[in-house]
Amino acid sequence: MKADFTAKLMKWNRNLNTRAMPWKGEKDPYKIWLSEIILQQTRVEQGLGYYERFIRAFPTVKHLAKAPQKKVFKLWEGLGYYTRCKNLVATAAFISKEKKGIFPADYETILSLKGVGPYTAAAIASFAYNLPHAVLDGNVFRVLSRYFGINTPIDTPAGKKLYTMLAHELLHRKEPGLYNQAIMDFGAVVCKPQQPLCGQCPQKNDCQALKYNIVKDLPIKEKQLKKKNRWLYYFIVEIKKDTVLIRKRTGKDIWENLYEFVLYERNQLLAPGKKTLTPVLKELFGNQLIHIKNISPVFHQQLTHQTIAGQFIELETETIPVTMRGYEAVKKTTIKKYPFPKFISAWLQQKNKPLQLF
Repeated sequence: MKADFTAKLMKWNRNLNTRAMPWKGEKDPYKIWLSEIILQQTRVEQGLGYYERFIRAFPTVKHLAKAPQKKVFKLWEGLGYYTRCKNLVATAAFISKEKKGIFPADYETILSLKGVGPYTAAAIASFAYNLPHAVLDGNVFRVLSRYFGINTPIDTPAGKKLYTMLAHELLHRKEPGLYNQAIMDFGAVVCKPQQPLCGQCPQKNDCQALKYNIVKDLPIKEKQLKKKNRWLYYFIVEIKKDTVLIRKRTGKDIWENLYEFVLYERNQLLAPGKKTLTPVLKELFGNQLIHIKNISPVFHQQLTHQTIAGQFIELETETIPVTMRGYEAVKKTTIKKYPFPKFISAWLQQKNKPLQLF
């Protein structure tokens, strides 16, 4: 059954797999690494443009290592999960300095790189160097779970151990890179999460999930993600109409290393009305004379583990409030050069449209 699975998968890949991506068949470990980091927690359709722009801007790991961090984060803007970008910068600097710009060529060293886990290390090792390491991503978990009828949760230690052993046993020893790409493509275009093409599947005669009508039930996850709600209110403080206050986000929270305006965070939505802002303005700016120009509608952004909601309040004042330690005053004309999270970028893109009060 296992040998049949691998043989049929490789035959499907040779004759029927038409899935095209710019990094398929790539042997440059730098480009493979870049594509894999971009695709962590990101759909291929969304990641394509980012990959192509990164390769144009930074054709080698040395180019990436030399780039100003702000430029790299600006190019990443909108892709989310910004820890990936932080790790990208750190790893590029490490390879450029400690490895003289030469990407590691063995699995264990690749795995030791910042931001690289077992899946990414296996992908780089097999695609670039044809080393026998099996990949395990969402597509692979789904294919194996359905084909073998496995109901062990994929997010448990027992499940991870079971799937790791099975993936290794199925791996094509002579062409591990080709096999890894084939099984991921198979999960993306045939054994899809929703509406899988079971009728056209070359594995259908031996698929246990199809046999017992449990395709929709597999794979199983034990843990259900609990989402957190956050309400963020951003005050765009304009100094003499041409300067605004921004700061770089630090700490271990969302959007680390990106920029933001003056932030006021609550655990619930503010009640509508300008009167609501009076105590907030006093808390933030003391007794400084502040004029409210505009208040935006409510903006939303859904993250994997958090739901973000909030508004943008445009203010005018003559001098920088003494309470604004940690913020820097920048010209409004230079704002587009700074990397902002998608939540703020969405407002910036709508800024010229009529805004509403609460």
